[in-house]
Amino acid sequence: MIRVVLPYHLRNLAHMDGEVELEVAAPVTVGAVLDALEARHPVLRGTIRDHATLKRRSFVRFFVCKEDWSLEPPETSLPEAIVSGAEPFLIIGAMAGG
Repeated sequence: MIRVVLPYHLRNLAHMDGEVELEVAAPVTVGAVLDALEARHPVLRGTIRDHATLKRRSFVRFFVCKEDWSLEPPETSLPEAIVSGAEPFLIIGAMAGG
């Protein structure tokens, strides 16, 4: 079971509280997690990644085991800590400006 933590505005859009638990078939990759999330919550399609290109939106970041994985290719396999559910896959809304 993969645990996914979303920012407040995306949780609000999808009408959910807390983190999401997803069943993802092997190989568990960044893209597979996002596919499963969008399949379970279709309202999130296009909010995390572009509809046509499936590239990550500019102000969305992915964190895996306290490391920024935003620039990793979608086919990158996730570590065992994420796959086992020991650590959550974090989707963070980034901010610009100052």
